[in-house]
Amino acid sequence: MGNGFSRGTVRHTDPVTKRALVLGGGGITGIAWETGLLAGLAEAGVDLTTADRVVGTSAGSIVGAQVTSAIPLEELYRRQLLTPAELGDTAPLASIGPAVAARFAVALLRARGDVERFGRILGRQAVALTAKGRTPTVAERYEQVAQRIGGLEWTDRDLVVTAVDVETGRLVAFGPRGPHPEVSLEDAVNASCAVPCVYPPIPIGGRTYVDGGARSGANADLAAGADTVVVLSPLDRGIGPIRSATRQLEELGVPHVVITPDAGSRAAIGKNVLDPAARPPSARAGRAQAPAHVEQLRALWG
Repeated sequence: MGNGFSRGTVRHTDPVTKRALVLGGGGITGIAWETGLLAGLAEAGVDLTTADRVVGTSAGSIVGAQVTSAIPLEELYRRQLLTPAELGDTAPLASIGPAVAARFAVALLRARGDVERFGRILGRQAVALTAKGRTPTVAERYEQVAQRIGGLEWTDRDLVVTAVDVETGRLVAFGPRGPHPEVSLEDAVNASCAVPCVYPPIPIGGRTYVDGGARSGANADLAAGADTVVVLSPLDRGIGPIRSATRQLEELGVPHVVITPDAGSRAAIGKNVLDPAARPPSARAGRAQAPAHVEQLRALWG
């Protein structure tokens, strides 16, 4: 158990972690929605990016890397409004289609309720598909992610980026204050965003990793020890051994709020969360949703 995590609830007892922000996975549209929501909340006087700890999974790892950098939040929001052509996004359109969904379903059945076994099964499938050339190459994937975090490095902020070890199926937390400070932010984010069977698994230091969402869509229990937790989760769902952020935080007994897309945001996001054309409307919808949560968050966050 060299990574410090187990199948049960992950505990974090850092006494300086008073407020935690958890950013869940949700594809390209999830990045946009979370950024728009954060910008709208900050405009209303509730700046969640001041959190003592930020936990990012998959799309949330990109948002976490961005909001803990020196780039102003309004600039990050402005970038989400750019079209694929304006961003120079020429990558082929990806999707989590029926074939990928079927692989997930089979892995869930074979896992028999064991989330680490699920990670191993899905990880092996992802490795096999990449070996057959049925996903982008690792180099191509790094180029795609660099469009969003290119040049960013770890800061002195407590940022946690999650991934799942293909061999063990266990959750690994990357970050400057965790057990793997030697891993670069670029490597950590690419691993966290390696959606199994869509994008290639990422090799780091002799290990291979897939998306942290293979263990939980948000891994909100990595905020354990905080007095207050706010989760932005485009897809807060639990299925089989994969637990939702809501369930994880209820088990921890931590005061929390979990925000998911409202009807307007769901319509803007659409059916393909990996479609860059849906990025601008998703960002606008997130910002438009923000006022509905201001009072509740102001009471909780301060």
